[in-house]
Amino acid sequence: MQDRKDSDSRKLLKRLKDILAAPGGGQDRLDQITYHIADSMGTQVCSIYLFRDANTLELCATEGLRAESVHRIRLRLGEGLVGRVARTGRYVNTADAPSEPGFRFMPETGEEVFPSFLGVPIQRVGERLGVLVVQCREPRLFSEDEIYGLEVVAMVLAEMTELGVFQGGHADGMPPAHRFPLMIRGATAQEGAAEGCVWLHEARVVVTNPVGDDPDRELVRLHEGVAMLRSTVDKMVAAADMGGEGEHTAVMEAYRMFANSRSWLKRMEEDIRLGLSAEAAVEKEQSAARARLEMAADPYLRDRLHDLDDLSNRLLRILTGQGANTGAAMPGNPILVARNIGPAELLEYGRRLRGVVLEEGSVGSHAAIVARALAIPLVIHASRITTEALNGDTILVDGDQGIVHLRPEESVHKAFLDKIAMQAEAQNRYASLRNLPATGTCGTTVQLYMNAGLMADLPSLAGSGAEGVGLFRTELQFLIRNHVPRRAELAELYRRVLDNAQGRLVMFRTLDIGSDKVLPYMKPQDEPNPAMGWRAIRVGLDKRGVLRMQLQALIRASVGRPLHVMFPFIADISEYEAAYRILMQELSREQRMGHPMPTDIRVGAMLETPSMAFAPQKFFEMCDFISVGGNDLKQFFFAADRENERVRRRYDTLSSSFLLLLRQIVARCDEARVPLSFCGEDAGRPVEALVFAALGIRRLSMRPASIGPVKHLIRRVSIADLRKIVDEHLDSGRPNLRGPVTEWLARQ
Repeated sequence: MQDRKDSDSRKLLKRLKDILAAPGGGQDRLDQITYHIADSMGTQVCSIYLFRDANTLELCATEGLRAESVHRIRLRLGEGLVGRVARTGRYVNTADAPSEPGFRFMPETGEEVFPSFLGVPIQRVGERLGVLVVQCREPRLFSEDEIYGLEVVAMVLAEMTELGVFQGGHADGMPPAHRFPLMIRGATAQEGAAEGCVWLHEARVVVTNPVGDDPDRELVRLHEGVAMLRSTVDKMVAAADMGGEGEHTAVMEAYRMFANSRSWLKRMEEDIRLGLSAEAAVEKEQSAARARLEMAADPYLRDRLHDLDDLSNRLLRILTGQGANTGAAMPGNPILVARNIGPAELLEYGRRLRGVVLEEGSVGSHAAIVARALAIPLVIHASRITTEALNGDTILVDGDQGIVHLRPEESVHKAFLDKIAMQAEAQNRYASLRNLPATGTCGTTVQLYMNAGLMADLPSLAGSGAEGVGLFRTELQFLIRNHVPRRAELAELYRRVLDNAQGRLVMFRTLDIGSDKVLPYMKPQDEPNPAMGWRAIRVGLDKRGVLRMQLQALIRASVGRPLHVMFPFIADISEYEAAYRILMQELSREQRMGHPMPTDIRVGAMLETPSMAFAPQKFFEMCDFISVGGNDLKQFFFAADRENERVRRRYDTLSSSFLLLLRQIVARCDEARVPLSFCGEDAGRPVEALVFAALGIRRLSMRPASIGPVKHLIRRVSIADLRKIVDEHLDSGRPNLRGPVTEWLARQ
């Protein structure tokens, strides 16, 4: 019986392959396919519904329903049983369709005489393309073997759709893909605008032979590919060199376990026996894993399904020879397009990139941090961009608005180029201010510093007009490696940072990992709210060996120069005291060992939690400097996660409650005579920066590109006069100061 099922399936797939190879239009192919499927399955009806757009399914071919309903019947996603299959990505099998919840009766098709219904999704690696349906007159519940066989056929249809064999005019199949302009609204992760050509981080693997002629030969190809994959994974685990047992070892071993999964291999072998090629069988299982991934709520399960997805990608590239090294030349103005990307991979591209567009990602992700360091615009949450874009497509990235224009119309393209030209002109104007101080007309001077985290940042120091580095993020050197950096490596890096700074101040923030910054070799903590969990100084005080090693590297790098160290995410004075003691112990140890010492040591803290605004006065007196970490302080103050697009823009930095908190921090620092700086995205926004200066904050740290606009505005107005406006409205109880400040600026 099994052999007969295999034989019938292979015969049907052979017919589909012949249709694929034969000349003819898209509609003709669709019509032939529905006839052969109905004949093979012994059903009176076979229908193919394909997506006309993201939310609309269209009946594109049918055998058994009324021919005049083709291209006229359309269903919304979730509408009827067909829409249900499309929305859930799961089959519907019933002997009495009218009794099913959500059933929609369509009299124009004549389907009332066909109560039996089996619908399966046509999907390809997470992309849902349509629905394949068979129906019968007599009540019939289709068997598991029949369902599985129809899913195999749907897989071949998905590949045929990807190859464009159904495309044509409206009356002859589906409209051509990848041809028309498309605007995608995502989210801003790094401001800026860029024009360029698409460069796909992972070139799409196209399965050109979905049907296998010889199952035995395809099984050999599969086994050879899996053997090569397992060898590659073994080498990856061995090369990780993570130093002993631990959670990271368990993660990598779980990855290796998936590569050696017998059930995964067995399912692909069954698909091949039914007539699929080796690569089509891999992609069918990958599509199923993607569908499960979308439905999984458990974070651990999602991580494991991501592992399976990644393994499938690797195996597909082995079998097809396609992938990253396709031989295509990167364009001169590349815009990188990817589902997601790690910091090390993004750094490999370096400054060649004009911009980055991701389907996933977050504003605080590793990729966003690196994009800021490279000063290139980044748009995240750009839905379906990897599906819609092809290498070489013209693409416009508006990082200010979080919008991407793919294959733009001429009018849109021209307007966008005008915007880029205006921004370039403004930057040229700011360049003339490079060596001038940020001094208001009242004589008040504000020191402007830049944020950094990579050697790639440092060339921006002199050209930006920054007076130094107000925040050097040391965690990036940990994030871009697959093992803990050695002390000598870190010391050499920090030494080069100080060399490049050429005597300007550099404030090194110790390791700030956790939350959205998880090391590749550190098992993610399953925390309900990681931003408020085990991170930053909490990790440092629990894993003291890493903190001590980093402090030793900083001390050795600063020989003959001053050293500024600040500890992140201090939420209680005891944490600062403990970190301070460790630093003092390491200084004493280095001195006892006879190592040369820094000329001066300055120790400070990041004030990122509201609790520290109310800390004992001793905390302020212990610190040599304090830096307000604006991004974290703002999200904790307003209880609004900055990774959550639904709430992160709801609260204004210039609300009176937040400004009153800052004013209190300024007063406490003034009382203790400790220098105060503000570091974060808001420091780089000219209006906000001006208000911080009016509150009494005399140091601001921001991305290099923001220094020119902030300095330009400060030099045009009186900070003392603005201070009167700010104090007046804060004391009067006005809820928000953006209106009064904007009106005052307009009068200037």
